[in-house]
Amino acid sequence: MYLPRPRGPLSSAAVTRLRREPDDVPADPVAADTRLPVLHDDDLQLTLWICYELSYRGFDDADTAWEHTPFVTGLRRQLEHHWVKGLHELVTPTTVAPETVPQALADLVRADEGPPLAKFLQRRASDTQFREFVTHRSVYHLKEADPHSWAIPRLSGAAKAALIEIQTDEYGQGRLERMHSELFRATMRALGLDDSYGAYIDHVPAVTLAVSNLMSLFGFHRRWLGATLGHLAAFEMTSSLPNRRYGNGLRRLGGDTTATRFYDEHIEADAVHEQIAAHDLCGSFARENPAAAGDVLFGAACGLAVEAEFGRTLLACWEEDRPSLRPQPRSAAIVAGGPETADLVGTVTERLQRGKPAPAQRHDVPAGIDDLAVR
Repeated sequence: MYLPRPRGPLSSAAVTRLRREPDDVPADPVAADTRLPVLHDDDLQLTLWICYELSYRGFDDADTAWEHTPFVTGLRRQLEHHWVKGLHELVTPTTVAPETVPQALADLVRADEGPPLAKFLQRRASDTQFREFVTHRSVYHLKEADPHSWAIPRLSGAAKAALIEIQTDEYGQGRLERMHSELFRATMRALGLDDSYGAYIDHVPAVTLAVSNLMSLFGFHRRWLGATLGHLAAFEMTSSLPNRRYGNGLRRLGGDTTATRFYDEHIEADAVHEQIAAHDLCGSFARENPAAAGDVLFGAACGLAVEAEFGRTLLACWEEDRPSLRPQPRSAAIVAGGPETADLVGTVTERLQRGKPAPAQRHDVPAGIDDLAVR
């Protein structure tokens, strides 16, 4: 994966710097664009995502030594200040008695009135819209569970055991073909999408990056340990029914068992994880760390709020019959005289309907949702 295309002065400066040899020169002061809500600030969210990604798998054109340099840590700290400020504008922190945390999480989830994204995908989404949805989700699902795993070495006792139980399922009980990230890659391939890590970063908007950045913010900092666990609990407690709808929507569009297995797997698994996360994980943690009980609820509420804005953004685009992904320059295939986008979309759709694999990608052509290339 290579450093993404910049989207403003912050990301442009970061990408330019990271392509050089590492140094010890600190980052310049960052002034956030106050004209934009932080969830929709493309420049801020992309720059923050770049900083975080240096501690996941990194970039082929950025030296690994950049990860802990004053430039990266200082830039990330400044961006996180604006990020947290924006989150506090979305969610007001509350106090909660430690022993009531599981019930408070259930009440929070029950009161959530997020947009009907899953219902739309089940009943109305076109082939193209469903592929767009999968493209958005690839930013997280191709590293599913990794952001929450930062919490494992920071826990002890019952809470640690509960988190490991959940994460072991996410990682397929140690079997590659059962890892949830691998199941999602199979879904992408079935839809004619590039399943390589980070392939669509240039295509997704700020709010999609924000979904990932929220997990990384909480996961990277011991101070936000409670928020990480609350976020995971809300994630698990709101997963089973939407995944059932996603799977049914994909079947409606002709998806086979390989294409839908990722969603079908989550229906049962997350129903079990819901109870473990609320009681064994968050309940145990709150009793052992009563001062952090409010953080658990804050993390859960932030997760629900960011997901809701993500859903609203996609639905608003689709209701106006426009793509939910960022417009891209004309692809190398088209510039070179290859088929236009509509032709490629039609080719993939027809092959999916006939149960045939999508056409193979030319390896010398950059993959993108604009040409629906596959590897």
